[in-house]
Amino acid sequence: MQKTIQLSLLSVALLSQLNAKDITLAPLEVTSTAIKTDELKSTDAVEIYTQKDIEKAHVQNIYEFLNKETSVITMPSYGNPFVQLIDMHGYGTSNGFLNVVIKVDGRKLNNIDNVPQLLSSISPASISKIEIIKSSGIVTGGDGANAGVINITTKKSNDKDISFYMGTYGLVDGSFYIGHKDKKLAISASGEAQKNNGIRYVDDNGKKDASKFSTGTFNLAYNPLEALELRLGANYSNIDVNYPGYLTKQQYDNDVIQKGAFSVHQKYTTSSINAGTTYDINEALSFKADASHEYKTSDYVPSSGIYAYNYNSAQASFDYATDKLALSLGYNGFFGQRTQTGNKMTKDNNAIYLMSEIYLGKHTFKAGYRFEKVSYKYNDTTKTLDQSDNLNGIELGYNYLLDKEQSLFINYAKGYQAPNIDSFFKADYSNWPNVSYAFNKFINPMKTDSYTVGYNNIKPTNKFKVSLYYIHLKDEIYLDKTSGGYNNTNLDKSHKYGLDLYDKYLINKEFNVALNYNYVQAIIDDEKADNGTIYHNTKLPGVSNHSIKATLNYLPNKYTTLALTEVYRSEAYAADDFANNFSQKQDAYTSTDISATYAKDNYEVFAKINNLFNQKNGLWVQDDAIYPINYTTTGFVGLKLKF
Repeated sequence: MQKTIQLSLLSVALLSQLNAKDITLAPLEVTSTAIKTDELKSTDAVEIYTQKDIEKAHVQNIYEFLNKETSVITMPSYGNPFVQLIDMHGYGTSNGFLNVVIKVDGRKLNNIDNVPQLLSSISPASISKIEIIKSSGIVTGGDGANAGVINITTKKSNDKDISFYMGTYGLVDGSFYIGHKDKKLAISASGEAQKNNGIRYVDDNGKKDASKFSTGTFNLAYNPLEALELRLGANYSNIDVNYPGYLTKQQYDNDVIQKGAFSVHQKYTTSSINAGTTYDINEALSFKADASHEYKTSDYVPSSGIYAYNYNSAQASFDYATDKLALSLGYNGFFGQRTQTGNKMTKDNNAIYLMSEIYLGKHTFKAGYRFEKVSYKYNDTTKTLDQSDNLNGIELGYNYLLDKEQSLFINYAKGYQAPNIDSFFKADYSNWPNVSYAFNKFINPMKTDSYTVGYNNIKPTNKFKVSLYYIHLKDEIYLDKTSGGYNNTNLDKSHKYGLDLYDKYLINKEFNVALNYNYVQAIIDDEKADNGTIYHNTKLPGVSNHSIKATLNYLPNKYTTLALTEVYRSEAYAADDFANNFSQKQDAYTSTDISATYAKDNYEVFAKINNLFNQKNGLWVQDDAIYPINYTTTGFVGLKLKF
C-alpha cells in the first residue's frame, strides 16, 4: 500500500500537462571552474544548485542535500553520520569518495588517507552555490577527479539570519549567518551547533548513539583598489559521536535499534586558515593566488594513539578571458602529513595546468592539460621508504548551441587517482577500534578514460538535461579481504557506463517537479585476488544500477511551500562481494520525505518528516554484516529569522 501511495503521488506530478506561470527557469552560470561559462554552453555534464535550493530543502547537513536533491549518493560511513561515504558515476560506496574531488571556495577537502571528505564542517546556512561537474574536472581538480568535482561556494552577502529547530530523539540544532558587503569590504561569520540523543543502543546499559558537533567559519574580502582583492578565512569544527557496529541479518530483521557487534566513540577536530588575493592586471587578464593550512585530529576512544594531520596547500593562476578566447595557466600544490604513534607518512602533490576555451558563434571548444607529480615518504622506527609517480590529465570538449534554449556537447577526460597512504598498508581490524597496520607495498595509480555525450534543453518552464558516459579504467584501486587481511590493491581492468537524466518542470504557479534519474553499470573485466580467486565480468559491489530522486513542490499561496520527496536506489552486491556470490545482497534503498514551509516578511517556520513510511535501510558489507541507515521515521520543526 505504501508503494502505491508513493507511485501515485509521483505520477500526478509527472503526468500533469498545465502551463507554468509567474516562475521561470534560465541557464545558470558555472562560476567555480577555471573558466566561467553558463550551463547551456558548457562542454561538461553539470548540475547547479543555488542558495535558494539549499534553503528550501531544510537539510541537517550537506550530505543530506546531496543524497536527496542531486545525482550524488551518500550514506553514513559504517555508522558514522558526520563522515559519510560518497559515490558518483558508479565508483561504489567503498571507494567512491576517493574519486570525487570536493572543494570549498577552492580549498580541497580530500584527505591523504582513506577517510571521506568532512562535509559536516560546512553549515548549509553559509552556502551560496553547489556545482557538480561529472566525469570531468581533472585539469583543475587534479588527483582523484575521475567521477568528477563538487565545488561549494560560500556566501558573500548582506544576509543576517538565525535558525533553530528541534526534533525527534533529542535533536536540537542552531545556526547563524551574519554578513556585510559593500564596494570595498565583504565580511561574514557563520556557525552551527547540533546534538542528538541517539536511536540505536551501543551497549547493554542503555547508552545510545548520541552525537554532537559544532562548526564556525569566518571570511573576509577587502578591495583596497578596484582591481585588487585580498582574502582571509578560517574554519573550525568539532565532532563527538558514538556509533554502533554492524548487525546480523536476523538482528536487523528483528530489532534494528539493538547494539551491534561493537561500538565506536570518535572525537574529530579540524581547524583551517586560508588567505588569497586576486589582481586584475587589465580588463582581460587577472592573477589569483591562494594558500591554506589545516590541522586536524581523529581519536577513537579508547585508542592506541591519535591520528594527527597537517595539510598545506597553495595555488596560483593567470586567467585571460575575452569574447573569443579564455585561458587559465596555473599551479596547484598540496602537501599532506599524517602522524600516529610510531610512524609518519606524507603525500605531496605538485601540478601545473593549462585550460583553454574558444568561442566561435554557436561553437565552444575546450582543451586542457595537467601534469602532476605525486611523492610519498614513510618513516617508522625501523625503515624509511619513498615513491613518486608522474601523472597526466587531459580534457577535450565541444558544445554546439542549437538555439537559445538547446545545446549538444561531447567531452573526453583522461584522469587518474594516486593511491592514498592507507593503500600501502595491510590493516588488522581484529581489535577494533585499535587498528594495527603493516607496510605492504606501493601500488599503481589508477588511470581512467572517460567519454561523455549530452543534450541540454532549458526553457522558461522546463530544464531538461541528459547525458551518456563510458569510462575505461586501468588499475582501479580496491580493498581485497580474501586472504584474511585488509589489503589495498588494483583491479587489472574494469569499465563503467551509464545515463544521467535531470528534469525540472514548472507545471503551473502552484506545482513544480524535479527528477533525477541515474542508470549505471560498473563491471570488473579481469582481476586475480590475493587468494587466487578470478573476477571476470563481475559487477563492482556497492553500485546500484538504478537511482531515482523526485520532488513535487506545491505552493498554495505566495507564503507556503509543501514538498514531497522520494529517493529510491535498486539493490546491489554487498560492499565486499567482488565475486558476486554472497548469499545476502544490499537491499534496495527507499525513503519518502515531506516538508512544509511558511515564509513571510522576515521570518520562516518549517517542519519536516524524514522516512515517512518508516522504511528500513542498511549498508551491507558482508553476509551478516549490516549497518542500519535511515531506518526509522524522524522529524523536526524550526524557525528562521532574517534581519
